[in-house]
Amino acid sequence: MPATTEQYTHNLSSRERCPKADDLESLEHLVQSGEETPEPIPTTIKGSIPTWINGSFLRNGPGKFEFGEDKYIHWFDGMAMMHRFHIRDGSVTYSSRFLRSDSYVQNLEKNRIVVSEFGTVASPDPCQSIFARFFSYFQTPQPTDNANVNFVKYKGDYYVSTETNYMRRVDPQSLETKEKVDWSQYIAVNSATAHPHYDREGATYNMGNSYGRNGFFYNIIRVPPPEDKSAVEDSADLRGAEVICSIPADEPRKPSYYHSFVMSENYIVFIEQPIKLNLLKFMLYKIQGKSFHNILSWEPQYGTVFHLVHRRTGKKSPVKYRAAPMFTLHQINAYEDNGFLVMDMCCGDDGVVIGEFTLENLRRESGQAMDEFYNSLCRNLPRRYVLPLNVDENTPLDENLITLHDCKATAMKTNPEEVKAEKCSRVYMTHEELHDDQLLQYGGLEFPQINYAKYNGRPYRYMYACGFGHVFADSLLKMDVHTKELKVWRYPGLYPSEPVFVASPGAAEEDDGVVLSVVVTPRKEKSTFLLILDARTFTELGRAEVPVNIPCGTHGVFNEMG
Repeated sequence: MPATTEQYTHNLSSRERCPKADDLESLEHLVQSGEETPEPIPTTIKGSIPTWINGSFLRNGPGKFEFGEDKYIHWFDGMAMMHRFHIRDGSVTYSSRFLRSDSYVQNLEKNRIVVSEFGTVASPDPCQSIFARFFSYFQTPQPTDNANVNFVKYKGDYYVSTETNYMRRVDPQSLETKEKVDWSQYIAVNSATAHPHYDREGATYNMGNSYGRNGFFYNIIRVPPPEDKSAVEDSADLRGAEVICSIPADEPRKPSYYHSFVMSENYIVFIEQPIKLNLLKFMLYKIQGKSFHNILSWEPQYGTVFHLVHRRTGKKSPVKYRAAPMFTLHQINAYEDNGFLVMDMCCGDDGVVIGEFTLENLRRESGQAMDEFYNSLCRNLPRRYVLPLNVDENTPLDENLITLHDCKATAMKTNPEEVKAEKCSRVYMTHEELHDDQLLQYGGLEFPQINYAKYNGRPYRYMYACGFGHVFADSLLKMDVHTKELKVWRYPGLYPSEPVFVASPGAAEEDDGVVLSVVVTPRKEKSTFLLILDARTFTELGRAEVPVNIPCGTHGVFNEMG
């Protein structure tokens, strides 16, 4: 029997399903070093800014790509630059600062790159003797504190974070850099993600690695809610942080890279994807002169493993949930529904994308060179996986366990697998495509956001994201996950940041509020603006133009003021 159109499309990779690029423009001007604006400056308002918005839109990302004659290789290596759009009474001011990390300060003092980053290995000091330079290759490099990925919150304090064991506490008003915080001084982890989750009681959850004689573990971390601030001094406080569950790597010698994780009301799911870290290379990479991105590899033969943990007890499910190989950076939302855990996330079929974001690639010329790079990249599309929560020895084999109405995702119990001489139930899952063909023309989507405060971990309807018709986002999207209908904001030559939803006071509907995004362009100098969209209609309410060049960034948050 010939394959149906739906079956054929499902067999194509996410990259193959999206249109090829044709004559893309260069983005070189969006990955040039920026300049600080430490004192707030006014912006020019076009349209109108709702007067009820009261707070600061904080953004983070790489902002400096060279010191002296030394230049970084990878986009992720750029020194962290923090931005603040302060909104009050319909007006907006802008300020920015480089994070005064140890990496930044040491590089600045030496006027060269002296601290290794994700894709750039620091060279030995040319002033050292030949013997000192030789032996420096055998020293284990210290993890960077160049926290250029996100703003995160623990116990009421803001930090900027990357994916090492270091964070930096910052002042969200002045963007002043405060003390460096080492996770390993509080709990036994060697790193933590820049994408924690927050529960409604004020606790923060995250994930971090640990490795030693007993193997490699993925650890779920819980930081308790803030205490009475009037009784606490102005300093970093992660006291009470604990590891609530340690998950052994499915392949101990090849643990997986991960960027985030899933959390619902009662469960946390860690997704062990087949982007593998070669531990032998990890230990030898300094001698080999290889950077971190050179020790990651896409190994689809390992498939994908979903580890289910009860958030309140820390107990890991004995069921092995497996799926076909896929790559994910960001989850959209997850919620429980009648004995099932529904998980929505942005997924691709090729995990080599991370290492390709070198500055050389991002600065390619317009036309064929940029088209070839874009066409080589993975496209991420929204998918839905559903985990059956009540699987035991009585669950039937080889039949679809998903009984949710109008759900195309499947889960089948298969023959049990042996783990440490014990047999455990195994469930194999297939996903539902959480979109229709309209999304493909926008290059898929990434950087998903929802009405997090009200709907994270609960059934929801709307998500906001960036469309990727170029290497950097070139559109903003609102999707109704019930109908898969899209609303789109897109204009040639404009490149928006991750959209952040801000609810209006007393909002009764899920999409009653605004969406904020910082828009940059390579076509005109100093033409950045803060865009404010009506979240319901996805039409522009206003913009705040600022006469500065802002490099393309990563993530941001809205810090609501009282």
